Amino acid sequence: MKTKSFLPGIVLFIGSLLQIQASEPLDGFDKFILIDPEQRYQTIEGWGSSLCWWAAQVGNWDEKKVDEIVDLITSPDKLNMNIFRYNIGGGDDPSHADGHMVKGKGKRAEMEGFKASPTAPYDWTADKGQRTILLKIKEKRPDAIFEAFSNSAPYWMTYSGCAAGNVNPQEDNLKPEYYEMFCDYLLEVCKHYKSAYDIDFKTLEPFNESYSNYWYAQGSQEGCHFDPESQIKIIRMLYPKLKQSGLTTVLSASDETNLEQFLIVQKAYQAAGDIWDKLGQLNTHTYSGTDAQRKEVCELIQKSEKPFWQSETGPSEGNGFDSNLLLAQKLFDDMRIMRPQAWLDWQLMEENNDVWCILRGNFKTQKYESVKNLYVRMQITRFFKQGYTCIETGNKQTFAAISPSGKELVIAVLNTTNEANHRLINLNKFKQKIRHIDNWRTSKTEDCAKLPAIRAKEKTITYTSPAKSLTTFVVNMY
Repeated sequence: MKTKSFLPGIVLFIGSLLQIQASEPLDGFDKFILIDPEQRYQTIEGWGSSLCWWAAQVGNWDEKKVDEIVDLITSPDKLNMNIFRYNIGGGDDPSHADGHMVKGKGKRAEMEGFKASPTAPYDWTADKGQRTILLKIKEKRPDAIFEAFSNSAPYWMTYSGCAAGNVNPQEDNLKPEYYEMFCDYLLEVCKHYKSAYDIDFKTLEPFNESYSNYWYAQGSQEGCHFDPESQIKIIRMLYPKLKQSGLTTVLSASDETNLEQFLIVQKAYQAAGDIWDKLGQLNTHTYSGTDAQRKEVCELIQKSEKPFWQSETGPSEGNGFDSNLLLAQKLFDDMRIMRPQAWLDWQLMEENNDVWCILRGNFKTQKYESVKNLYVRMQITRFFKQGYTCIETGNKQTFAAISPSGKELVIAVLNTTNEANHRLINLNKFKQKIRHIDNWRTSKTEDCAKLPAIRAKEKTITYTSPAKSLTTFVVNMY
């Protein structure tokens, strides 16, 4: 797609503004932004997404198209994603095929399991599509990080006989007599992928939004409710088995749907006394959450002394490009206040919308196209690289990080309003000199378009941020 390239509304402000602090907000935004490298936070581990459900479909496409998509997602000069969550499908009752899940979320939601009954052998030919994408990513990005996670146990381990949930969605669906077999099931998949494909899952997550009340029998996708007490029992059972497996994988939990539920479950873990010691990482989703809850989560993570991921999210409001930018605001809020090391999307390809994905496609015809959200996400994932450290900006719509060498500063400026707004970005706290500033922008008329470089004479930049836009500055210093 051709885009218009024109000079950005950027003027270098001559003179040192060391005394300038954040002024009173103007139209909801701080006029002066002080980037402070002395206030350093989390180091970015990466960006990425779940592989279910999209990968289970796209992995069966023509190999040339598969390679194109994997290249787009993983290449450092494109989306630069390096973290992917592989779904260990439970598998629903075969008699439910083309039934309730297809009516709810489409054929893509019918994830294949590996074991058809308690006595059946493992079927390692299952889940070919998702596995194909997983291996293509490993080939393209040898540094890729993988997590294995479960949405539900196999249907035959459940009370309802359905991998979508219990008849009462507020009750556990996994029968206690199958706890141990469920743990073994997850471990056997991880061990197989290590021995057959040399896939080292960094983490294994046995739960997904398990404290939620919407996993019901005959529902639209795999899901399984677990009360916090049940989660604790499974972690206590799974942990020693994992330690004895010979894998380097560690446990992660609890991937609740929102911050309120994450806090409830993690406080239960903390009260149990021994659970955090058994976990190598904490995960949450941010489908909803306030800034106050983000702060509380950050404080809890600091107490736990565990690595932390925002492992799944999606849009919460708006339509089209507006929704894309509001999701970018959620990313800013999560990274600035909650401070996870990784931030992941739920889906990368959808068929019927342009807000839950970066690619819109047709799983049957194998046709796909980029949507605006791809360029919004690229503004962050391409430039805020793995190993960069997040630093303070003092501004809700400004996100910044510094490279390990200290020679590259990345600043993203977001404007979700219908009017242009003006920013003064103060870099006087940096001891280095500025060599030049490159910049890219996504707006209604631009798709991560490279704009003319800026020659900095002083350490303060004035920038007019166009309405509905996301701009990324890469500041080269020496």
